[in-house]
Amino acid sequence: MRFTTTIIILLLSSSIISCQNVSDDQKIFFGNEVLLNEKLELLKYKRIGIVTNHTAVLPNNVHLVDSLLSYGINVIKLFSPEHGIRGNISAGQIVSSSTDQITGLPIYSLFDNIKKPSTAMLEDIDIILYDIQDIGVRFYTYISTLYYVLQAASEKSIPFIVLDRPNPLNGIDVAGPLLDTKFKSFIGIAQIPVVYGMTVGELANYFVDNFSNNDEKPVLSIIKMKGWNRNYNWQTLNRLWIPPSPNIPNFETAFVYPGTCFIEGTNVSEGRGTDNPFLTIGAPFINSDDLINKLNSMNIQGLSINPTSFTPVDIKGKAMNPKFEGVNCNGLRISVIDYTNFKPVDFGIKLIYSLLQLYPNHLKINEQHFDRLAGTDKLRIELLSGKNPSKIIEGWQQDIEYFKSKRKNFLLY
Repeated sequence: MRFTTTIIILLLSSSIISCQNVSDDQKIFFGNEVLLNEKLELLKYKRIGIVTNHTAVLPNNVHLVDSLLSYGINVIKLFSPEHGIRGNISAGQIVSSSTDQITGLPIYSLFDNIKKPSTAMLEDIDIILYDIQDIGVRFYTYISTLYYVLQAASEKSIPFIVLDRPNPLNGIDVAGPLLDTKFKSFIGIAQIPVVYGMTVGELANYFVDNFSNNDEKPVLSIIKMKGWNRNYNWQTLNRLWIPPSPNIPNFETAFVYPGTCFIEGTNVSEGRGTDNPFLTIGAPFINSDDLINKLNSMNIQGLSINPTSFTPVDIKGKAMNPKFEGVNCNGLRISVIDYTNFKPVDFGIKLIYSLLQLYPNHLKINEQHFDRLAGTDKLRIELLSGKNPSKIIEGWQQDIEYFKSKRKNFLLY
């Protein structure tokens, strides 16, 4: 597939986190490395389909597909999630199926009118591999693609192998409302909280167990990582950050995203069309100092908030027709100063509460989109009623404890 050149350019042009190196005896091996080093015999003499994108890169900057082809593995089809096989298509934009110009491999899109592989797509496949870096958040659609491919594989009795990867936030924190199944969508595919604290392999096990009784259970295998600890976030790994999608250019953005993504469901800019999406928040009607003072009164830890002004612009492959395009906005520039104490979902709730308190005649909430992000209409209703954020957050703790008790049965590390 020759992904290597594309990835190197992407890394050089992106904001890279300077990670704290792990010691030699703690070296971490992702699932794709373990596959190539120890378990390649699983794929020999098999016809392989791979659900992947630009993030499936090994430490030598060679893509998994390139590596498998170089070992003589018979890769016959590729499947692409949102943002495309190379991760350069804007959020929500249709991804078209295509043919790779170098290898001739067909690339089937799972982000157009079809989100679950069809019978024709899966024809002749003996094994499906899944290797995509997600960011540990329910409304990030790569896990919805995982869910649907698992279902399709089970219906066709095709073995499914997940090459496990770190949850970049960490494997412990769980936060946000639990999905109400009435609000199930492609940005809320299963009954999990906003932040679920599981690796993609653990999540695959959880999905399978929660399939309805009418679903056949897929033949699922997880190739586990070596050396990963649940306490690790991406900063602790000796790995470059490959932006998993155009508007998550660095780990700081990924960490804040579970909270500031709720701004998508309002008429405030979440920073698309700027160099710092989800870390830049604003609108023409906001007074930066007033909003910062309101947030500072709520004792938010681990965060630095500064006033900013910005004008969103259309950025090809990153932000098409952003909110307030060409209009000056005032708002916040957010920086994380303590990844241990900052709670992104809690911050998102306090941010929207503050906006409603300061600008009740200006702030508008898109009910459908906001409720899909939240996975419930309860959060919107409580915010609009003026309920204190601490009480809102307290209100979902019982569901969080229920989820944690259920989740522990699927943890691999």
